[in-house]
Amino acid sequence: MSSQAPPNDTEKAGFQGQIPDVEPLLTEVIATLSLAAHAYLSEGDEKKADLPSAEIAIDVASAAFERVKERLRPQERLAITQMLTESRMTFVRKRGL
Repeated sequence: MSSQAPPNDTEKAGFQGQIPDVEPLLTEVIATLSLAAHAYLSEGDEKKADLPSAEIAIDVASAAFERVKERLRPQERLAITQMLTESRMTFVRKRGL
């Protein structure tokens, strides 16, 4: 007979008793979506920019940033603001062609 207690919900989710802060997770999601937007906006030999996918990635990243920005350090806030601004500007340039 085992003396171990059954795993609780956080252990089942893989956290092993330690739940991460939401800010670093959202910062990673925002950065990933911004990089994805740039990938969707890039064009190659036979590849056209995917503007609808880029727009969704930018919109979701922006919404996540707006929700968490007050909880970020100033340097993180600035870096994400710059990244999202660059993504938006690239999108506007590509859409305007």
